[in-house]
Amino acid sequence: MPELQLLRLDHACALLRFERENRAYFAASVPDRGDDFFAEFDARLGALLVEQETGVCFFHVVVDDEGEVLGRVNLLDVTAGWAELGYRIAERAAGRGLATASVREVCRLASRAYGLTSLTARTTVDNAGSRAVLARTGFEVTSQIQLAGRPGLGFVRNL
Repeated sequence: MPELQLLRLDHACALLRFERENRAYFAASVPDRGDDFFAEFDARLGALLVEQETGVCFFHVVVDDEGEVLGRVNLLDVTAGWAELGYRIAERAAGRGLATASVREVCRLASRAYGLTSLTARTTVDNAGSRAVLARTGFEVTSQIQLAGRPGLGFVRNL
């Protein structure tokens, strides 16, 4: 049974494998992370963990029974009771409700453990899967935006 876990240093190898294996899959619907993300992965992970320690962000991984990362669900730029939600699920785990379950769980954590009152999210208009997850988990469209030059939508959910 997949489990949502707060990101730790010992997730590094599985997380890098997840990002590499799914790079092309993710790039079809969200802007690519670029080669530097992979070349500087260890330093970037260290910086993320520092941000998490200070409460600026909360990074989560969805891990299966064997310790493999199936997804990421993050709360970014925490300020004044708000944070931005970001998530991605591995291609091999997509379409089985994992994104919806993981977003619901992080919404509960956001309210109960992190004291947040609202979350925002963004996705491209052509990312039907992400739009469906946000709708199923109580997010409402608030704006039309541009994401890396592509039409997108902004969302909010009050916790």
